[in-house]
Amino acid sequence: MSERYKKSEDLLERALKTVPLGSQTFSKSITQLPHGISPYFADRGDGAYLYDVDGNKYIDFMNSLLSITLGYNDKDVVDAVKAQIDKGTIFSLASELEVQVAEKICEMVPCADMVRFGKNGSDATAGAIRVARAYTKKEHVLVCGYHGWQDWYIGTTPRNLGVPKSTSDLTHTFNYNDIESLEKLLKEFDGQVAAVILEPVNVMAPGNNFLQKVKDLTHQHKAVLIFDETITGFRYAKGGAQELFGVTPDLATFGKGLANGYPLSAVAGKREIMKLMEEIFFSFTFGGETLSLAASLGTLTKLQKEPVIETIQETGTYLMRSLSAKIEAHNLSHIFAVEGYPVWSFIISKDTNYATMWEIKTLMQQEMLENGMFMIGTHNMSYAHTKEHVDQLMEVYDLFFTKMKKVEQDKSIKQFIKSEPLVNLFKVR
Repeated sequence: MSERYKKSEDLLERALKTVPLGSQTFSKSITQLPHGISPYFADRGDGAYLYDVDGNKYIDFMNSLLSITLGYNDKDVVDAVKAQIDKGTIFSLASELEVQVAEKICEMVPCADMVRFGKNGSDATAGAIRVARAYTKKEHVLVCGYHGWQDWYIGTTPRNLGVPKSTSDLTHTFNYNDIESLEKLLKEFDGQVAAVILEPVNVMAPGNNFLQKVKDLTHQHKAVLIFDETITGFRYAKGGAQELFGVTPDLATFGKGLANGYPLSAVAGKREIMKLMEEIFFSFTFGGETLSLAASLGTLTKLQKEPVIETIQETGTYLMRSLSAKIEAHNLSHIFAVEGYPVWSFIISKDTNYATMWEIKTLMQQEMLENGMFMIGTHNMSYAHTKEHVDQLMEVYDLFFTKMKKVEQDKSIKQFIKSEPLVNLFKVR
């Protein structure tokens, strides 16, 4: 047992008796956090910092899977929630907050005429698909990227256990930046496609006017275009990726950036489609839960009043440039590359003849966590991050790259890893 993570590992042993994988979220579990070199339980967060139950402090570049945009324990959001908590969290009637947050989203998001709330991104994408099917009276769906745990989508992935084949047979995947792959599916299922849903951007930037071509093709085939902005919304721009790239979908779904860590998601879009939300069943007891709505109103108001996105862009750009320079300085560009956007960037590694990318990732996590960085492959920036935090991250990258040079010299990585290497959960991007 690791002394550094003793309490975490004790809690994990206890949790595994009652909680599958010991966590409610795959990405926060033993599937992505190797035993012996990782914490498993957080105690608190503050600004850019995360503290685990053993008292270890990290600069957090994961930010709760991108759901923290402003920073942990942001005062404006906390104050908004505190002001609401004395009034109540849920009532026998709707609250004015539902209207206020919906109006705020409609102010900010180009496609938004009307809004309906859920609690998770998966709620929102499933709701968008259902209303698109109702609107078009068609059933097939074309997907690109990750869209949540619901049957309609997850049946297309290796994590499809328990999904009826009849459900998964209605969903088909196309490739990002490959317009021909979409065109082929639209022709194959001509007249049967209800919706095309994609993450408008993830690791790669849209090239060759890809998003506009997707929109044009989708509309030619009388299908609904849905942007899954669970990650990109209120992060890439105030109005999301659709504002950044100037392509407006029919519907969009939001989640992670909506309430700075409080559980809230949304479907937003054209009035003529969204009005069908009155006919389909998309209804939640806790859809109007007021603490999350208060947090969202506080978050979105701050996004409008302060240079949140601009600051995240600036700090993230500094990070990407600094990391690229480090890779070059260590002569490791044949293994590593920096991709993505400043607000959400990735360090990409390749297999070598002496180490797989998963072994390399495991060693990287080990070095990061031991040296006070919570970073497991992506840089999920928040308003709380500063250039000083980035400089500290670069110092740890220096340590890791130095160790990788030793790995390269010895043609062996296993002697450096203190745990079993990670394995692929499933790949969707």
